[in-house]
Amino acid sequence: MKVIKPNEVPEESADSPLFTGGRVTRQSLVTPDMGNDFSINIVNFSAGARNKMHIHTSDQVLFVTAGKGIIATETAEEVITTGDVVHVHAGEKHWHGATPDSAFSHIALTAKGSKTTQVEE
Repeated sequence: MKVIKPNEVPEESADSPLFTGGRVTRQSLVTPDMGNDFSINIVNFSAGARNKMHIHTSDQVLFVTAGKGIIATETAEEVITTGDVVHVHAGEKHWHGATPDSAFSHIALTAKGSKTTQVEE
């Protein structure tokens, strides 16, 4: 057993062409030496920041931990807030991020080794 305290996990800049609209940071909650089957990260979006439309090779679960955000697919868009849980199926085109007026954080859970493919320029 290992207890992880998110406030003790350093934030790293998530500089990537996948993100747009402002600063995004990531906190890795599990490391390869833990030998688990998951990738678990806290992702922190400044107001207006989001990722571009993308897909994952595994299902993804988002646990909203702070602020107000948006989850969108090709056909739907919904505002999500603290306490909401979102399940995105493998291969489903989607994006998520902060609303223009609120920072936003979520814990993202995917299978270890899941690949992300950006499908929006």
